[in-house]
Amino acid sequence: MFDVQNYRTTFTMRYPLAIIFVLCIATLAYSQEPAPDRQEGEGPFSELIIRGATLINGNGAPPIGPVDIVIKNNTIHQVKVVGHPGVAILAEKRPKTGPNTREIDASGMYVLPGFVDMHGHIGSIKEIPAEYVFKLWMAHGITTVREPGSFRGRDWTLAHKRRSAKNEITAPRIVAYTGFGMGTDGIDTPQEAIEWVQANAKAGADGIKFFGARPEIMKAALEENKRLGLGSACHHAQTNVAWLNVLNSSEWGLTTMEHWYGLPEAMFHDRIVQHYPVHYNYQNEQHRFEEAGKLWEQAAEPGSDKWNEVMNTLLKRDFTLDPTFNIYEANRDLMRARTADWHQDYTLPAQWDFYAPSKISHGSYWHSWGTEQEVTWKRNYQLWMAFVNEYKNRGGRVTTGSDSGYIYQLYGFAYIRELELLREAGFHPLEVVRSATLMGAEALGLDDKIGTIEVGKLADLVLVKENPLSDLKTLYGTGAIRLTENNEVIRAGGVQYTIKDGIVYDAKALLRDVRNMVKEAKETAGEISQPGYPNWD
Repeated sequence: MFDVQNYRTTFTMRYPLAIIFVLCIATLAYSQEPAPDRQEGEGPFSELIIRGATLINGNGAPPIGPVDIVIKNNTIHQVKVVGHPGVAILAEKRPKTGPNTREIDASGMYVLPGFVDMHGHIGSIKEIPAEYVFKLWMAHGITTVREPGSFRGRDWTLAHKRRSAKNEITAPRIVAYTGFGMGTDGIDTPQEAIEWVQANAKAGADGIKFFGARPEIMKAALEENKRLGLGSACHHAQTNVAWLNVLNSSEWGLTTMEHWYGLPEAMFHDRIVQHYPVHYNYQNEQHRFEEAGKLWEQAAEPGSDKWNEVMNTLLKRDFTLDPTFNIYEANRDLMRARTADWHQDYTLPAQWDFYAPSKISHGSYWHSWGTEQEVTWKRNYQLWMAFVNEYKNRGGRVTTGSDSGYIYQLYGFAYIRELELLREAGFHPLEVVRSATLMGAEALGLDDKIGTIEVGKLADLVLVKENPLSDLKTLYGTGAIRLTENNEVIRAGGVQYTIKDGIVYDAKALLRDVRNMVKEAKETAGEISQPGYPNWD
């Protein structure tokens, strides 16, 4: 079992592999309770037919319908257009039912491929049950998650990956990336890096999550990982980025960059190191995130030679950007993030306490966060989004990740917010769906199995009653506010069914389970309240 204290004291003393990793893993206890056996979901069925839905596919195609989708066990067997909008469907045009066929009447509904969350940690602190996280993901249509770091321990994560693959638990498909160096006292040589990568592959991991390292060690690890055919992701931590940015790591075989760290630094043209204040301390979370909000303004301007040079290089390398816009959004509007609709009913008290201002909890840096910091971060987003949108427009792969469990972002809900932020960045709604489905599948090397609704692919689908292209907010578990013709205020939307491997889950029932978990936790821990209340007057 992974020794957290040993890793904290020994590994980071040898070289700073990024304090973020230490802060994350230091909060977790690796005797974590496993997810319970699956009680939810029906199927898979020998034959399941979804009748009359409008198809919004992951390949960028416009909506088409009505369609009938035939699923046998866990595989899509037929996708058939059966009529025209507003015209009665002729029975003879439809796939025939057999004696054991299960049918879902999806008339007036929309069907999409299952969503892929490219940056999903199974809990940020030890008090957060895996069941809680999994159900929130599944309730929002997320059927595949890349777990970047295996912070609960590689063996724990791989065990849940296997159980999910067998559908023994209610959980998305798990693609497990182990934190580089996990399980060691430190990696000091390229040979040690190569041996660790080989052992990680042998253990059954799908890839590695990096935070940076000495260049010769990072290079050796990435090249060996690439040779073995595994994936890789990197949060280019500020402790290493001065000697190793995205141009270096992508050259050595990195397949995906997380967030944006390492990208603006690659576009510095009049400096090598970010202009840190002289009092800066990376262990001070307010310093770290406040100064990170000034990074893009220090990089080359949009459209400049340096901007284009970096973009062209990454495009040629078929590199993937996983921006996770949502996880930093509180930086530009803290009040909005703290008061989101879902916190009262869906955020566990322990999670809420972790979000609150703290000098030791990662991402809880609200020591003194005000107008100046938020305005700076708004400018930061404008430049960041401009690069990501242009990268997509020029053929680059952009995926959708949430990094939930930190900075007031909650599992499932944060993923839908990420879709909205891609829209804000300039993506057409169909391009947003493409990033959330096919692009994630491609980045994981799973596009032959998931990412689009096609014959021969796995039956991972999302059924919704509202058109998400007209309003992505309808995908939130809390729905979108509507006023009826009778002047009644209602909530519309939310995922109706999430189908994974042909198993049909009632998404709203999963949300009820989560609400009950939160209600039960509050009986002991008490209600959540805004930081500083009720003692302020």
